[in-house]
Amino acid sequence: MRTHVLILVAGLFLVACPDGSGRTSKKTPADTLTTRQRDSVLGETPIPGASGVRKALQIQDSARARTARVDSIGGS
Repeated sequence: MRTHVLILVAGLFLVACPDGSGRTSKKTPADTLTTRQRDSVLGETPIPGASGVRKALQIQDSARARTARVDSIGGS
């Protein structure tokens, strides 16, 4: 009885494991949006927390603009 269970477990394990070729049966489409674009879309949705995402993007833009201004001062 114990050998039957071991054979069954080994068989299930082999069926569940990929064949190592790197190919999968279900191809997922390549993600075409950047993280920034995904966050921007998320920020426009009515779900809870979306306003926080929108505010974080505004803060990120502000910090990026400030850094660009500071960098332009020293680059003369």
